[in-house]
Amino acid sequence: MGYLTNDEFFTKLTELFDQRKGKDHGSIILVQKRLSHDQPLPEATSDTIFPDLHPPRPMPVVIKATNARGKERRQDKVKLRTVVEPDSLPAFFEKYAEVCKAGMTTLKPRDRSKRKGKAKKKKGAAGGP
Repeated sequence: MGYLTNDEFFTKLTELFDQRKGKDHGSIILVQKRLSHDQPLPEATSDTIFPDLHPPRPMPVVIKATNARGKERRQDKVKLRTVVEPDSLPAFFEKYAEVCKAGMTTLKPRDRSKRKGKAKKKKGAAGGP
């Protein structure tokens, strides 16, 4: 699968969030990392132990999103990815934040009350006379 344009990525990401609307379970995984395979890195010296922290020029960023399907439902898995150039990062992240905020309002929060109840019972039993 190739990279999507930024606009295509936002459209598909919105659709991915909309697919989750009204479902009881599932995950959407968002990942971002720099794209550094085309840039030569300077050698490590005593001054710069980690030369990759200060690249010679700004690096593009790869943004990925998936609906996290397991092996048994791999045919239903949706993988999205796009490359964002350094000069368009602020505008991209502004729109990315809007899309994610809008999509996350449709997600159902996890019910953690069962886990908290079990922890309180254990704590109460351990602290008894």
